[in-house]
Amino acid sequence: MTASRDAEVARRIADIGVVPVVRVRSTDAAYRAADALLEGGISTLEITLTVPNAIAAIRSLATRIGDRALIGAGTVLSPADVDACVDAGAQFIVSPGLDAATMEAARRCDVLAVPGALTPTEIMAATRWGSSLVKIFPCSAMGGPTYLRALRGPLPHVQLLPTGGITMANAVDYIAAGAAAVGMGSELVDERLLETGQGAVLTERARTLVRSIRSARAGVAAVTRGSS
Repeated sequence: MTASRDAEVARRIADIGVVPVVRVRSTDAAYRAADALLEGGISTLEITLTVPNAIAAIRSLATRIGDRALIGAGTVLSPADVDACVDAGAQFIVSPGLDAATMEAARRCDVLAVPGALTPTEIMAATRWGSSLVKIFPCSAMGGPTYLRALRGPLPHVQLLPTGGITMANAVDYIAAGAAAVGMGSELVDERLLETGQGAVLTERARTLVRSIRSARAGVAAVTRGSS
């Protein structure tokens, strides 16, 4: 991806502040999740390749709401995955780990790659390979916001997307610790609610989360101004 487009997609993800990880058992559930979250103000979606017929779901969502939302692909493990996802209309790809061939394929396809990393060494490698946004996974297993804050110390210039173990209750702690955005799975994309026709609950969760992230960012900005 050209540097300007790469940075623009990363900026849009950061502006929204959350990437819902849609890991459900049917394409129908993925569509309902997308509709509910978009109505709640979250216009970024990561459809994981573990969803049955995920490529078809990505293609359908990109066609139907791609003008209003960033549609990404998750659990992207190979260059072949990248090619299939981009052909379907994915605007960014997310991987659980750091793989040079996958990142090179994303660059060739002119799409933002968000690789998974955990250590400072992996984060530095991701940025050398051109990533504008790095997924920290599994962040909660390493100490959560405390670990993220420690990473931000020597790497303040890197945009970080902590994922794994993030909840409605602790998402703001990650934002306060310096996350560009957070990746959130089952607590936000609750398949049980989707299966029982309670998409409105997901919509309200999305609205609450968006408000909480904005409030947390305002608090960080106020502290920064006060210390300057």
